[in-house]
Amino acid sequence: MPVYRSSVSPKGQITLPAEFRRRLHIRAKDKVSIQLSEDSLIVRPAGDRSFLALYRSIPPLKHPLTDNEMTEIAAEEHTQKAARDGF
Repeated sequence: MPVYRSSVSPKGQITLPAEFRRRLHIRAKDKVSIQLSEDSLIVRPAGDRSFLALYRSIPPLKHPLTDNEMTEIAAEEHTQKAARDGF
């Protein structure tokens, strides 16, 4: 892994190299955790999985499903899982 150099802004900010952001799936506005370890900093994606963080992260269906359609899909998925688990 290459070593990058970055300067610290007057506000204490640094830029994470694009390669690091891609590998860690960090995008603009994402939260990160920063930990001090001896004489190093460890930066990790915060992994915020709260409801508000996930809200609207999956687009709505193009066509709403009926209760019967949802029940059929759930039954099919349950059947497939039971078959995979050997039941």
